[in-house]
Amino acid sequence: MALRDIRLFGDPVLNSVADPVTVFDSALERLVRDMLETMDHAGGVGLAANQIGLARRVFVFDCQGMRGHIVNPVWESLGEGLQTGMEGCLSVPGVRGEVTRHNAVVARGQDCFGRPLALRGTGLLARCIQHEADHLDGVMFMRRMEPEQRKEAMAAIRAADWR
Repeated sequence: MALRDIRLFGDPVLNSVADPVTVFDSALERLVRDMLETMDHAGGVGLAANQIGLARRVFVFDCQGMRGHIVNPVWESLGEGLQTGMEGCLSVPGVRGEVTRHNAVVARGQDCFGRPLALRGTGLLARCIQHEADHLDGVMFMRRMEPEQRKEAMAAIRAADWR
């Protein structure tokens, strides 16, 4: 396993729509292991492949006692319930803001061996699924904020020493 560099806000790969995975092989298994290790090392609860520079539809997660990955995820809400809470992102260090998301979702996709899977989440896991799936669509969490919060987040990004 290897730690991968996390791409930071401003990197074009973070604004790109990731390509579907079509080959399920040992390289994909290694990618998932590397992503989990990278996420753990950075202290995150989720990480999308484009955050490490690969425009492939894969994300990993570790929250609410569930740890794993999903390849080619597609999610849908379960009910009308919403939750509003603070989010951050490993690609935008030190910046957080309130985002409203669905409270319960199901994500369907495959594991790294190509087997179908479904992942049902509520609360933090539902938030993580939506946040990471957004990454795979080239959408950063700041775009989900209310305008005033987005302005504050963008000002914090411009002032950040990592930029």
